[in-house]
Amino acid sequence: MPRVKGGYVSRRRRKKVLKLAKGYFGSKHKLFKVAQQQVFKSLQYAYRDRRQKKRDFRKLWITRINAAARTNGLSYSRLMHGLKVAGIDINRKMLAEIAITDEKAFAELASKAKESLNA
Repeated sequence: MPRVKGGYVSRRRRKKVLKLAKGYFGSKHKLFKVAQQQVFKSLQYAYRDRRQKKRDFRKLWITRINAAARTNGLSYSRLMHGLKVAGIDINRKMLAEIAITDEKAFAELASKAKESLNA
């Protein structure tokens, strides 16, 4: 049986992996075997972190809302509960943005939350 070298198919496959490995440190961007392992791991990290990013942003928003709420004499949980009781439906992303950019508007929301908790 004649020997088959793989030809351009193997070369294209290897070039594709090495192109993905461009910019990696050391032999990870030069040697196919090492590059292939690193590219595979990098794709796993990318998949995982697309989900992790959503959690990280939610944590960041909650931290910002909590800091702003405490300047207005409320804790995060009491603020959120007060807003829910008051019927103010606003997501954490927008609430965090208001807390940073417009402190007066956030103070107004906090006071409405306080009123609904006392009532």
